[in-house]
Amino acid sequence: MSLKRKKRRVTGLSSQRKEYPNLTLQEAFEFVVSAKRAEGLRERTLRDYTKMWGYFTDWLSHNYEVDYINDLTSEVFRNYINWMKYDKPKYDGHKYIDSAKQGVGLSDTTININLRTIRAVFNYLEREQLIEVNPIANVKPIRQDVDMSEALADDEIKAIFQQPIQREYVGFRDYVAMHVLLDAGLRINELLSLRVTDIDFKTRFITIASDKSKNRKHRIVPISTHVSKLLLQLISENQEHFRTDRIFMSSYGEPLGANHFNKRLKFYAEKAGVKKAKVTAHVYRHTWAKMMILNGCDPFTLQKLGGWADIRTMRRYIQMDLREMRESHDTYSPALTLFGRKRL
Repeated sequence: MSLKRKKRRVTGLSSQRKEYPNLTLQEAFEFVVSAKRAEGLRERTLRDYTKMWGYFTDWLSHNYEVDYINDLTSEVFRNYINWMKYDKPKYDGHKYIDSAKQGVGLSDTTININLRTIRAVFNYLEREQLIEVNPIANVKPIRQDVDMSEALADDEIKAIFQQPIQREYVGFRDYVAMHVLLDAGLRINELLSLRVTDIDFKTRFITIASDKSKNRKHRIVPISTHVSKLLLQLISENQEHFRTDRIFMSSYGEPLGANHFNKRLKFYAEKAGVKKAKVTAHVYRHTWAKMMILNGCDPFTLQKLGGWADIRTMRRYIQMDLREMRESHDTYSPALTLFGRKRL
């Protein structure tokens, strides 16, 4: 007597393995850029994506035979980091700077910016399930020491502000711009894009529209009476010569570029004898944030004024130096308060 075999029920496909497309490096990158553009990413950011990706693929073509995105490994990216840190010529391919005279090796900050951009590309490919393994997921950025000297000291600020020649248009323009940076903590593009209609002189507030803000968020920033008066003087001077409501521009009435303005700030710092590696509008923003905290502003108000989405980002702007740490400790130390001071 033969036994009846129990029939098996088919519940799934014979192959459960997901198939991933075999994209070339260029196809994968074009997919990401197209998707990011559809999401509303700014063209300036997309240009940075293209530039950083170009640096990476150019190095890759000289050192590996890799055509497809799935062929990349963590080892490739670690070797790329080592090359950038120890072997890459500085300013290689620059139009006006002779890279042969600049040495080799990029700064840790520059390397991490490169990695952050490339990581964003692979993170998107992973989320869209276009790659099975994210090769850069376990590659950590270079650890960096906190720069505690970037913000300007009080005496350095006073010396720098004495340098612009205020009887000349360019000097007065720069003098006003420097005051706005120190008073409102604006980013450089927010400053240079300011128009007369962005400022309410009755309430003394600057409006930063969402399309001008780095994080796409509208915000308003107060300014002091002193800076308000300086802005009114500059606007009055502009109206004598130009037909535009733009506030900061060249002596020919053209928009003022960020690189040009940062060079002006560097020029004034060098003229004042300030011995820092760089003095840019970003350093003024650091100085503003640090001094606001030292003068008693609470962190949450500062975060709102500065337009930081995350308070952890803001914390990097307000590192204190040893002298300020000593003064704070001597003011607030419980032991000193209870036992170290003479009681009245």
